Amino acid sequence: MSPSRISESQMVITPLKHAADKKCKLGATVTGLDLNNVSDEDLATLKEATHRYQLLMIKDQHDLDVKKHWELVTRLDPTAHEVHGHGTVEQFAKTGGMLAKRTVHGIPAAPNVRLIGKGYQGDDHYGIKNFTAAGASNDYHRYPPSEEAFAAGNTQFQRWHTDAPLYDREPPHFTALRAIKCQTAFVSTIQLYELLSDEEKMLADNSWVEYAPFPYMWIENCKGRPNGLGLETEGLEHKMDEMPEWEEKKIKRYPMVWVNPLGQKALQVHGIAVRKMFLKDTPTSEVKIVDNVVEIRKLLHSWQERIIRPEYVLSAPVEEGDVQMWDNWSVFHTAIDYPDQYGPRTMHQANLAASDSPVGPVPIPVF
Repeated sequence: MSPSRISESQMVITPLKHAADKKCKLGATVTGLDLNNVSDEDLATLKEATHRYQLLMIKDQHDLDVKKHWELVTRLDPTAHEVHGHGTVEQFAKTGGMLAKRTVHGIPAAPNVRLIGKGYQGDDHYGIKNFTAAGASNDYHRYPPSEEAFAAGNTQFQRWHTDAPLYDREPPHFTALRAIKCQTAFVSTIQLYELLSDEEKMLADNSWVEYAPFPYMWIENCKGRPNGLGLETEGLEHKMDEMPEWEEKKIKRYPMVWVNPLGQKALQVHGIAVRKMFLKDTPTSEVKIVDNVVEIRKLLHSWQERIIRPEYVLSAPVEEGDVQMWDNWSVFHTAIDYPDQYGPRTMHQANLAASDSPVGPVPIPVF
């Protein structure tokens, strides 16, 4: 496909050309765009392209102002409450569970833009002084690589996920990640849906899941599986009476399949946080409620592992100063840990709790 040029705009969108041994379909580069100065026309094009290609590498944003970075995601969902998907830094530290085991800072000039990374971030990083980040690491796994193997460059995908609070607030439509120094891998959950059999698609289309309250606290003592997908089931989840007081109305129940504005279906289930599944083989079947995490994870792993294969994983060709922006409702992503001698990992992350909820091919009951 040839690059598509927008009338009266310098922006050029070019789909990625994948290697012959690759089956992944997502990804495009964007050139000729300054995110400090985005017209309404370019913004609409950027939004449509993010749905179409799922992941954009917006090139050459070395001079991106952090306030403009935050403004970008708010303009993409203008009726949403202006807060990061995981709430304020203070809320995140209190209830973020396993995610909050590492210190996360908001950039002082735009606190909803978060500094995440690994290693020393410098004497003064955008107003954050002398901070050493504890990055997403292989310590998360029950069976990490040995110290010798890791030092030799052997690593694991850290944790496949979508950026979503899964309690109280809605999952952000988009994440915009400015790469100072980083490496991230992506898979398409639209392509994952396509890998299901017809019977599995029917089941997924008609089923939904319920997430635990404060889900990342619920699983804060759990460990990940070697491929970064899901958790080892060892009975380490908190009992509900061990959890902070929670509200039923803030519990999130979402369809297994999310439909995007282009009509494409994505199998978008964040398996580590699912507490119940409501399964229907067909539109007229009785609902089967599954609340055993062993059974829940067995089904989800059997589906989702089909996409965690080299031919489907995109380690995006990102350069320092690029902004990676993705459709957070149709993509899973993960950090990739590496030995300290490779240097620091530095990213500015912005996403906005959405103004609406994911919609599936079939409406789910209202509780």
